[in-house]
Amino acid sequence: MVVFPNCKINIGLNILDKRPDGFHNLETVFYPIPLKDALEVIYTKEDQSQQIIFTQSGISIDAKEEDNLCIKAWHLLKKDFPQLPAVQMHLHKAIPMGAGLGGGSADAAFTLQLLDEKFNLGLSTGQLINYSLTLGSDCPFFIINKPCYATGRGEVLEPLDISLSGYQLVLINPGIHINTGWAFTQLKNQASANSGLSKNLQHFITEPVQSWPNTIVNDFEAPVFSAHPQLQKIKEELYLQGAVYAAMSGSGSTIYGLFEKNTAVQLNTSSSFFAKSFFAVKLLALA
Repeated sequence: MVVFPNCKINIGLNILDKRPDGFHNLETVFYPIPLKDALEVIYTKEDQSQQIIFTQSGISIDAKEEDNLCIKAWHLLKKDFPQLPAVQMHLHKAIPMGAGLGGGSADAAFTLQLLDEKFNLGLSTGQLINYSLTLGSDCPFFIINKPCYATGRGEVLEPLDISLSGYQLVLINPGIHINTGWAFTQLKNQASANSGLSKNLQHFITEPVQSWPNTIVNDFEAPVFSAHPQLQKIKEELYLQGAVYAAMSGSGSTIYGLFEKNTAVQLNTSSSFFAKSFFAVKLLALA
């Protein structure tokens, strides 16, 4: 059985305060986009004692196998469903890592859904969300996988009736890995500085996209751009090319631009602020 985990962009990301449990309260809008990994799970007959055989292709995953979220998802369900058989799992990565696109979270959530469907576990959407939250704050979104206004640590989700189907998306990732933990440490005074804006994201997202550059912000942009000025230049380049709205997704380093469908985008990829090896998707059609 094969599924295709898609990723997301954040439209606005406001860090409100730090919680007693060490997490941060935030608000953001998650929007699913059609850049996808591929995940296959089949029965294994080779080594039942190994329980799970994991292989991977595409973009390399810089993590120990025991930290892989797909493997963690299988073990999570195995605790409550001991009848879950040994499997072979193959993941082909097309979504860059450490990019603010939620690729790892998507893989985890889709693994849970795939195992539930393939082995008839009978899990409800609520149960899948609860399982996914133990794997990561972004994971519950990918169970719903529709535009959502997110609060809490990102797990409190309210579906939104918004569509970007009239726009095309350009994604650029210059190969810079941003550590999310580091990014949060740079936001000591950010919550108070943006408290006024943070109360209005749910309203601003319903306004025309043309107004978003003046109203919708990502709190991570200031510290991440300070550390990596080339990311700000990429954002500026997208506006020069005619983007209606451009922003960093999550804690970075992916920068995206929304363009009218009839806009011809000619990225200056030879410019010095683009890394020698960068990831770019041009004119991705949005649903």
